[in-house]
Amino acid sequence: MEHIRCLIVGSGPAGFTAAIYASRANLSPVLYEGIEPGGQLTTTTQIENFPGYPEGVDGTQMMDDLRRQAQRFGADIRRGIVTEVDLSSRPFRVRIDGEHEIEAEAMIVATGASARYLGLESESRFRGMGVSACATCDGFFYRRQDVAVVGGGDTACEEATYLASLCRKVYMIVRKPYLRASKAMQERVFSTSNIEVLFEQNTAEVLGDENGVTGARLRHSATGEERTIDITGFFLAIGHHPNTDVFKGQLALDAEGYIKVEGATSKTSVEGVFAAGDVKDPSYRQAVTAAGSGCVAALDCERFLLAQ
Repeated sequence: MEHIRCLIVGSGPAGFTAAIYASRANLSPVLYEGIEPGGQLTTTTQIENFPGYPEGVDGTQMMDDLRRQAQRFGADIRRGIVTEVDLSSRPFRVRIDGEHEIEAEAMIVATGASARYLGLESESRFRGMGVSACATCDGFFYRRQDVAVVGGGDTACEEATYLASLCRKVYMIVRKPYLRASKAMQERVFSTSNIEVLFEQNTAEVLGDENGVTGARLRHSATGEERTIDITGFFLAIGHHPNTDVFKGQLALDAEGYIKVEGATSKTSVEGVFAAGDVKDPSYRQAVTAAGSGCVAALDCERFLLAQ
């Protein structure tokens, strides 16, 4: 059985940053990239709000830069998915792809969170070409254009009001006859002149061409009547699912499945296991905050191993 001093589970800004810091601390980290190498940012075309890229950068390119930086310092980056863990004692036992077994003295979990989508074929086809799950990340590209936000909760209202400050018109596509958001968020939406709430509407199809999204075909949930709206951006705000299924029953999770950590640290409920990035962050979900938490996790991990 392979023995690893520092195991990092998951890639993306959190995992790769943890690998950079852990490598420089001579922890000989091994990183398994997981089901989506590079994380959610590989589905984003251009990133303009990450420090150090004044002209912006392609999401896949930025993840490749971080990967190569980690490898430069000696990180062992591997393809593979963690399919089973036993955190009941140290060293921790981990199975990769249902086959390869390893032991780890310490572990950093950076498996991220996956945005919930509607499941439409057209939605998948235009992902990164007008379809997005992060208004803060991509809204700037649609300034002075017409866009739509799917959802009726606090997050959807927050995304819609943010986009309203950039875009000419924002449609909110809400399947219920009311908003689920808090009263304060509802008032903010209804008092914003360029937001139009479309109640009892479901998206039947995202429309577009080789250049990206051009519209959406909506269907009334009660009457079945259809209508088309002209938009260039289609934003999903129906929640995220933290990728923590393999850790259920092993780590303390909150009601939504995010990993609980101690205060401002990365320490989880199991000594020697640390969490970084969106897997423990239901609030911000930004590349820069994920990278920062990857640094914190590596430093916490280094201090833990030195104390052993």
